[in-house]
Parts: sequence; structure tokens; C-alpha cells
Amino acid sequence: METSYGQSQVLFGIDLKINQGEVVTLLGRNGMGKTTTINSIMGLVKTKSGEIIFDGNHVQKWPPYKVARTGIGLVPEGRQIFPNLNVYENLEATSSNRFKKRNPWTLDRVLELFPRLRDRLKNMGNQLSGGEQQMLAIGRALMTNPRLLILDEATEGLAPLIKKEIWDCLKGLKSSGQSILVVDKNIKALTDLADRHYIMEKGKIEWIGDSSTLNSNKEIQHRYLGI
Repeated sequence: METSYGQSQVLFGIDLKINQGEVVTLLGRNGMGKTTTINSIMGLVKTKSGEIIFDGNHVQKWPPYKVARTGIGLVPEGRQIFPNLNVYENLEATSSNRFKKRNPWTLDRVLELFPRLRDRLKNMGNQLSGGEQQMLAIGRALMTNPRLLILDEATEGLAPLIKKEIWDCLKGLKSSGQSILVVDKNIKALTDLADRHYIMEKGKIEWIGDSSTLNSNKEIQHRYLGI
């Protein structure tokens, strides 16, 4: 997959794979192309060349709404919840069980996952804290009952206790078999969670490996992640 903004090419032959039930990370310093990769998958940015295949569908030329309907749920960088809707409306707006899951995500299930949202049901989106907004953004994506959940900067800017809640949530989703692609800077949390890691540098995938290999390879961490 290659993607450009006008005459400026950003992605150069990105090749990644996420198997069913797998948690995969996309790592790298700021400006290396992680968000552009996600936006390309979602159809928010048009690719220059290459294929994006999800559940057998070649989606690289599809509009974003059609990509989402294949079963990809996005928690975008900056959360982007609806500020003029309350918590209940934000969640119900995306409610769908298009693939007839036996135990689908419903309003009650999301509120069990994030109990503090139950006390905020009538609060408008712009009245929530950053952590509550992130919980709402994750809940909104889960209400689509996605086959693949993508999180861009899963815990950026959140307080430590809220970060722990988000990581615990993602571990629970993994144990239930949810496929996840996650971008974040917390290497320890990511290596505890994920099956495989892709590291990006200047629009290319420069390293692929599992958690134990990444943890033990301090040179890779320093070279590409600045650790």
C-alpha cells in the first residue's frame, strides 16, 4: 500500500496482516505514517497503489462508510465524539449488529465495561473529561460490533488510572477474541497485550516481531522508538 498527499508521498509499500482474534500494534515515532496507514485502511485517505483486503473484500477504493460496514470500528486519534450529543445518543447513534453476533455489544454491555459512563448518560460529549471521552469513543466503536477494532493513540494524554482502565479493557476484549490494531507509545503495556508488532520509520515497515523479541531488543527500541 502506498499513499500520498498531493505530490508528497507518505507511505511506501506498507504490508501488514491482522489475523482473526489477534492483537497487532503499529509503532513508531510521531510523523512516521501510523495515522495515515489507519486512515488509508478506513478509506479516509485514498491510496496511490496497492490493495487493502478485509474479509475477502478489496476495499482500497471504497468510501469510509462502506469500509466501516465491512466490520471495522475506529477509535480515532483525538476521540472525535459528537460534542452536541449526550453519552446515550453517542452510543445509540452507532448501534448495529450487522453480522448477527450471538452476544452483541449493547448499551448495557458498554455501560458494564465502563461504569462511569452510566452516571454520565445525559451529559453532552463536550462535558466529559478526556478519559471519559476515550471510554465513550471505544464504546461507540464497540456498538458497531466490529470484526476489527482499530485504536489510534489509545491512551494519549490520559491520567494513569484511566490508562490502566483502558489497557484492562483491551485485555478483556482480546480474551473474548476481538481482533485489534492499536497505536500507542506505552511499549510495556503494548508488549503485555499484543501478539505482534510492526514498527514504522518514514512511511515504511522497518521491523516485525513478537513481544518477547521486542522487549529483549533494546537496539530496535532505541533506533525506532527513542527508548
